[in-house]
Formats: sequence, structure tokens, C-alpha cells
Amino acid sequence: MIDPLMRDFGVGAAVLGNLSAFYFYAYAGLQIPVGMSVDRWGPRRVLTIATGFCALGSLCFAFSDTLGLLYLGRLMIGAGSAFGFVGALTLAGRWFAPRRFALVSGLTMMAGMSGGILGQAPLAVAVDAIGWRAPLLGAAAAGGFLALAIWIIVRDRPPGAAARDSGGRGPGIATALKEVLGRRQNWLIALVGAATSAPLLAFAGLWGVAWLMQVQGMTRPEAAATTSALLIGWAFGAPLAGYVSDRMARRKPALIAATGGGLVCLCALLYLPGLPGAALPVLFFVTGLFLGAMVVCFATAREGNRSAVTGVTLAFINMTVTGTGALFQPLIGALLDLNWDGATVEGVPLYSPAAYRAAFSVLVVFLIAGLGAAFLIRETRASIAS
Repeated sequence: MIDPLMRDFGVGAAVLGNLSAFYFYAYAGLQIPVGMSVDRWGPRRVLTIATGFCALGSLCFAFSDTLGLLYLGRLMIGAGSAFGFVGALTLAGRWFAPRRFALVSGLTMMAGMSGGILGQAPLAVAVDAIGWRAPLLGAAAAGGFLALAIWIIVRDRPPGAAARDSGGRGPGIATALKEVLGRRQNWLIALVGAATSAPLLAFAGLWGVAWLMQVQGMTRPEAAATTSALLIGWAFGAPLAGYVSDRMARRKPALIAATGGGLVCLCALLYLPGLPGAALPVLFFVTGLFLGAMVVCFATAREGNRSAVTGVTLAFINMTVTGTGALFQPLIGALLDLNWDGATVEGVPLYSPAAYRAAFSVLVVFLIAGLGAAFLIRETRASIAS
């Protein structure tokens, strides 16, 4: 939707990057309250309300005629989505054996990527055909249906499983936060997760389509389909890495492969001259295949901390992971505007290949930092701390 939104509201890359990042401001900022809410009221009730809130946000976005309403709609969608992954992992922990946690986390990530894939090529075709507002109305209807389905189908625990009663002995939120944030291992895991997620959220999730259209000369559907290849690779890489990591009872090799392989592939995309068009989808797919292994971060964090602070631990990791979208989407937009030479096409700013390379280089630097952190992580060997 980048070009239509820029044209309809007369804005540049920095404003649009900030608009997109409003999703992540809400998502990342709510992670700790999310963990507390899911623990207190249960995933079924919380996910039903949150999904309905996403639907309302889509309606607000679809009917927006000012930037302020666009920001509000995007914020509402992010706030509702904030409950999705942690709620799903909470259900996974209650319904599946611990030795399956990395695999189930990967399958959950795979399901999430299917939504991202629908938001690329299929949405691009719809936007070209009927504009950007009608697909948002469709998303709102789908969200309402999903909220109803969650309420009818989902159950917080398997039949006959009793709710755990901490008897007041569990740590309070301040104590749990102090314990989680005071552990060096958690910060290293968070850095790896953030570094491997940034190319997905900032590159494939927002600016990749514009780059392929303006630099590689693709049409919008072609560009969206190509960036979808990264999401498809991620969708396969996440459960594959979870399965292999569970089988090996090793976490560190998967995280090194995620950061190292993702770094090499991203550099090839950005800096290798004259790549044939047919090679781009393949390289996008392989990039996603490597980066999808970041899902092992959640298993590593769960195993490196006491079970009493699992919710806060997972929320902290998820907050840093999604926080990269809030940071890098507007940052890349600002860097593009900084290197813009003033050229436009039908009212849409046209950025040069050099401007894109300069802007995307921040992702390369971040992945280098993540690779260094991956080597410093302590191996948990799929064993939960007592």
C-alpha cells in the first residue's frame, strides 16, 4: 500500500515509515501487560477480545480520511495483535509436551507468516484492482469471524487439566522483571532475535516492495510476490529449525545459522551487482529460511530461566523482536528521505539505488551485532532451569 498511501495523503517515506511503525509501538510496548493478562484471564478470553480489536482497527484504517485516523487504526491493529504470539505460546505450553515446544513455536510462526504472505502479492493485486480501502474492510470482516471462532473452539487447557495455583508464592511483576532483565543470557538472546527479525519486519514487511519496483523495475504484484518468498522461507525455516533443534537438544547452532546465513544472504541481495531477476525470489526464500531459525530464541529463553518467570521472559524476548519494526521502519524511511534527490513519479518519491543501499545497510550492521551475540549465548541443551 506504500505508493497509494503516499499519493492519497501527500506524504514521504519518513511519515509512512512512522505510520507503519505505530503497529510495533503498540505491539512491543504491550508485551509485559500481555503476559500478565494471559496468565490472569486465560488465552481464550484475551485472544477473543484482542482479535476483535484488530478488526475494529482495520475498520478505522479503511475509513480514514486524515493521517490522525490512519495512525489510530494502525495503533489499534498493533495493540490487538500484541496478544497473538504470546497467547499462542501459552496455549502451546499447556497443550504440548516441553520437548515439542520449539517445534510448536515454529509451527505457530509458520501460521503467522501465512498472514504476512497474504499481505504481499494477493493484497498487491487487490490494491491495484479495487484500491487500498476495500481490502481493509475484508480484513475487518475476517478478524470478526476469527474472534468468534476463537471463543467457540479454543480452550485454555486440555480436558481434565487443573489450573496451576501458585498459592501466592510466585514472584510479583517487579521481582520477575528484575530477575529476567538481570540475566545476561536474556539480553544476548534478545539481540539475536531482534537482529534476525529486522530484515523481515523492515525490509520484507515494508520497504522491500518499493525497492524492487523502483530499483529492479518490477510491477507491484511481481515485487510483492518476490518479497513473499522471504516470508515463505521463514514459514518453512521456523518449524524446521525448531524440529532439528529439539531432536539435537541444541539451541546455539540454530541461532548462529540464523544470524550468519541471514547476514550473507542479505548482503548478496543488497550488494551483488547484476543479479538476474529469476535469482531474486530464490535468494529471498533462502534468506527467510535462515532467519526463520530465530524462533529457537523463545525455546532458549524459556529453558534459561526459572519456570516461575516464563511469561515475563517470553514477553521480554517478543518485545525486543517486534521492537525492531518500530525502530527500523521509520529509520529506513528517514534515511531514504535524507538521500532523496527530489525525483518523483506520479506524485510518489523516487529513491535511487544508492539511497536504498545506504538505508538498508543499517540492517546489515545489526545482523553483524546479532551474530556476535549468538556466539556468546550459553547452550541450554533443551533443559529447563529449575
